[in-house]
Amino acid sequence: MRGGKSAKWVVGAIVVAMAATACGGNDSKSDGKGGAAFRLGITEPVSIDPVNAQESEGTLVARNLFTGLYDVNLDGTLKPMLAVSGTPNDKGDEWTFEIKKDTKFSNGEPVNAEAFIRGWTRAAAKSSASDVAYHMNGVDGFKDLNSGKSDKFSGLTAAGEYTLKVKLSAPDFEFNKKTAHSVFSPMPKVAGAGDNKTFNDAPIGNGPFKMDGSWQHNQKITLVRNDDYGLDKAKLGKVEISILNPANSNNLEYTGFKSGQFDWARMPTPQLPVAKATYDGQGEWLKLDSSGVNYLLLFTTESQMKSADARKAVSYAIDRAEIAKGVYQGLQEPATSLLPPTFKDVYKPDVCSSCVKQDKAKAKEYADKAGLKSGDTLDFGYNTGAGHEEWVQAVAKQIEDVLGLKVKLNGLPFKEALAKEQEKGANGIWRAAWSADYPTADNFLSPLLSTSGINPDASGKALGDNRGRYSNPKFDEMLVKARETKDAAERAKIYQDAEKLAIDEDQALIPLWKRTQYRLANTKKFDGVKMDFFEDPNLAEISPK
Repeated sequence: MRGGKSAKWVVGAIVVAMAATACGGNDSKSDGKGGAAFRLGITEPVSIDPVNAQESEGTLVARNLFTGLYDVNLDGTLKPMLAVSGTPNDKGDEWTFEIKKDTKFSNGEPVNAEAFIRGWTRAAAKSSASDVAYHMNGVDGFKDLNSGKSDKFSGLTAAGEYTLKVKLSAPDFEFNKKTAHSVFSPMPKVAGAGDNKTFNDAPIGNGPFKMDGSWQHNQKITLVRNDDYGLDKAKLGKVEISILNPANSNNLEYTGFKSGQFDWARMPTPQLPVAKATYDGQGEWLKLDSSGVNYLLLFTTESQMKSADARKAVSYAIDRAEIAKGVYQGLQEPATSLLPPTFKDVYKPDVCSSCVKQDKAKAKEYADKAGLKSGDTLDFGYNTGAGHEEWVQAVAKQIEDVLGLKVKLNGLPFKEALAKEQEKGANGIWRAAWSADYPTADNFLSPLLSTSGINPDASGKALGDNRGRYSNPKFDEMLVKARETKDAAERAKIYQDAEKLAIDEDQALIPLWKRTQYRLANTKKFDGVKMDFFEDPNLAEISPK
């Protein structure tokens, strides 16, 4: 899942943002039905329908509207939801899932094996043009369905009303973990095709909450408790989500929390120390060392960053420790690997040699090898409104000072930034972040670095998450070998070797900071408020005091 915030802004939405920060008061509103309303702000999502929910904003909504086979506990272990069991065969190329009986969608339709087949088929279909369907590419028949050669998902069968059989195109002993992604959600018949805009804007799910009306684009999304939910019912009666201006959304969230308008907030980077000093002692400051990483995306097929030497030159030029201390005031920690420390079975520090310590001499040495010349222009893109400006400027200055390059900053709203990355011929470097969709190393290495993760269309646009277009057949082979390895320890070692190849030898990406997340939460009015595995508020578990 791409970390950050997406947005397409319209002038009329400014009224909503201003209202969010102008209103005072400390009382959370009641939903009028005996349950409190929990209020927060996000920016405009790409989608709230699991068919294409892809970043933090959209998946927050989708995960609360739909419940799949598994969720993920904070420690990275799988949490069974509708999966009574999930069992692979001896080869690891077929999985059987027994589904909890007698649950239903909020419109009364049953949630059974056919509902899961319907949902997965809908997401993978060519007409859906889903940016997240690739999570299913290991299921047999995905390529035919996704290319339009078939309208059936041949790898999926119902072996009974509540028994789902999944045939894979190649062994994968961690496939069950992947089904925690919201794209694997079941779907009711009424959903129709993936481009059904009526359903896209008002999805009918089987989760702890349901929509209260339709998504009012660039204004708000309102969720209410689903009293027919088949598992533990939510205690909140309503969730009110305001859609904010992406140009300064973190600031709007923060000021909205201070004024009493919001019960949850992210903060601008410069305000973190002040917010901690104000709210930590009140029990309203939350910290999470999450399963994610912040990094620089490098366009490896274009002239500037085409060679590993050029990429290493940029990495060696960055003083991560100085920026962590100065810009982040010690609230972020440098990253020296792509895989996060929370993945204890595969994590190794200092995988990226060029990330351990700034080395100006080596930076210049690699720049000379790569033919980078003083005065050359280096494009540096980033998404605006999410508190990145300060550290981006600091990194740009270090690159200029060490390498003599002229760094051209290109700030865009997140949705536009993502589209720019996808374009054929995209050049230079971009700010990027990744948070785990499910707890496996494959979730980082495959989408961000595998050849299949590029997924180019006929025009050369990268539809997958490997926006840097890195491709190494040896790396791809290592991922295949890891998936088919049944022993967990052996599998972890292969993933470690693959990370070393891509991140150290080839410098396909440049790790920057571990993804430590901070939030403000209204613990005076609510109990049990936490960040979940996905860095979101655990809405289904929050209760009013």
